Amino acid sequence: MTMDPAHGTIGGEETDQRDAQKNNFADMSGNSQPDQEQRRVNNDPRAGKQKGNQPRRDRRDVHGWVVLDKPIGMTSTQAVAVLKRLFNAKRAGHAGTLDPLASGGLPIALGEATKTVPFVMDGRKRYQFTVCWGEERDTDDIEGRVTAISDQRPTREAILALLPRFTGVIEQIPPRYSAIKVQGERAYDLARDGEIVELAPRPVEIHHLTLVDQPDNDRSVFEAECGKGTYVRALARDMGRILGTYGHICALRRTLVGPFDENDMIPLDQLEALCDRAASGEGSLADALMPVETALDDIPALAVTRADAARLHRGQAVLLRGRDAPTCSGTVYVTVAGRLLALAEVGNGEIIPKRVFNLTGLTASSGRNERN
Repeated sequence: MTMDPAHGTIGGEETDQRDAQKNNFADMSGNSQPDQEQRRVNNDPRAGKQKGNQPRRDRRDVHGWVVLDKPIGMTSTQAVAVLKRLFNAKRAGHAGTLDPLASGGLPIALGEATKTVPFVMDGRKRYQFTVCWGEERDTDDIEGRVTAISDQRPTREAILALLPRFTGVIEQIPPRYSAIKVQGERAYDLARDGEIVELAPRPVEIHHLTLVDQPDNDRSVFEAECGKGTYVRALARDMGRILGTYGHICALRRTLVGPFDENDMIPLDQLEALCDRAASGEGSLADALMPVETALDDIPALAVTRADAARLHRGQAVLLRGRDAPTCSGTVYVTVAGRLLALAEVGNGEIIPKRVFNLTGLTASSGRNERN
């Protein structure tokens, strides 16, 4: 199995679209991409049930979030395809690539939830990752070619003393196998072709970086919480060099993506079991959905009347009047009778709709409207 060196960010950027058919440790990029992944392995046990001339079921409107606890070995695009089939949904996409050899939280947006993907992608990410010391690899992860070897191993004390240098806003040079564009070409494409790729350092923010465990001299386990654009592979590479040895990522699990944490994750086998129960009338797939507005936890909510809601739904601005008019400004999400209506901008005495939601179809069950 070959891993794509492009998949190496924690808290990646929208511009870092991954060539997801190759495997590499990373976190997220932009929306899921249709590519050869979907032609590889089909982990959906229902995929082979339509045989002969049996007609394909019509896709339906499904709206909400599912935070898959992605297993190792499955690509992000593959996971989206599986959930799209499980829910028989018309639209689906993920909020940040999690590559095959990584596990953990992969938020998948269904239907109108796809309109809120950027709010999840812009949020913090948390990762637990293992650095293997003594080797540097051209991809800065386990699937790369070894380029340097050292017999030196860092002590626990040396690692702890180093961590403050990698906390806060730091300058980081992205891996040369990354999806950053260089004169219109992806850096990883140039690197594969044998070209020397020089990438400029850029500021990234690491909110927390802690040493979790040191099972032996060759491995150290860390936890990092960071903003978008931080490359965990570069973090391992740079720590290794400063510690007088080399390092690369050999394991990765994502535990937080924006508003979604491990409590929100659901394993694929549980989703499949729920699908089977729903097919036999013993449950509903709505129980697996989180509301669309879950992605908007950090945005103020603004309730409007039904009359104002009708105007906003038509794309028309609504004037704010009276002493009870809201004093907030900026981006808000608008509700009517407790139901999500639109994303809007408040300013200059009016509400201007930017994205209107049409939540007709399957949505989260009432029990999922309040998070645990």
